[in-house]
Amino acid sequence: MLTFLITVPRGSIPPGANQMRQRLEIQEQFRRGNALFAGSDRGGQRAAFMYSLIVTAKMNDVDPQAWLADILDRIASHPAQRLDELLPWNWKAATATEAAAA
Repeated sequence: MLTFLITVPRGSIPPGANQMRQRLEIQEQFRRGNALFAGSDRGGQRAAFMYSLIVTAKMNDVDPQAWLADILDRIASHPAQRLDELLPWNWKAATATEAAAA
């Protein structure tokens, strides 16, 4: 049986932090609903990995589908020393700069 555990250090969520509480509830709902369809432990790990990428992009106001499509096209030829440019918080700035230059 697949289980995901969300750990929150004591005191890390201030009282009234509704946004954080909602995110934790969404993660719990995702776990309950989709863990049944993972098929295996490895499938569950892959689903959790992909979900974390999607949520990270959304938290940085980046369209996850556009970001993943772009970085998967660029990652093979991208220099290893500049991989941080492909992270969602840096990717947004890079694409905005390219759009302004065009």
